[in-house]
Amino acid sequence: MDDPPDLGPTKTLLIVYHSMTGGTRQMVEAAARGAAAEPAIRVRLLAAPDAQTIDLLDADGYLFGTPENLAAMAGLMKDFFDRTYYPALERISGRPYATLICAGSA
Repeated sequence: MDDPPDLGPTKTLLIVYHSMTGGTRQMVEAAARGAAAEPAIRVRLLAAPDAQTIDLLDADGYLFGTPENLAAMAGLMKDFFDRTYYPALERISGRPYATLICAGSA
């Protein structure tokens, strides 16, 4: 049997999200499925209250998902950033990231 092709090093994509109504969760799950289709990407999907600084440090890239609440990100996402900002400061600079925002009609 042939050996599988060398896909190079596996990269970890950390997806941190908060979802109250399920809309943001649907968006991040779709993104996770898309990313997981790439064999060299390992996806970690964590709810904001469960995500810690070590999760940020162990990842190679990030996707943050939040609902828009009163023209701002959800409080639990803000809490995640408040808890992890200083411990991760200067340790993850330059890593790729993106944001998904789920908004209804206002």
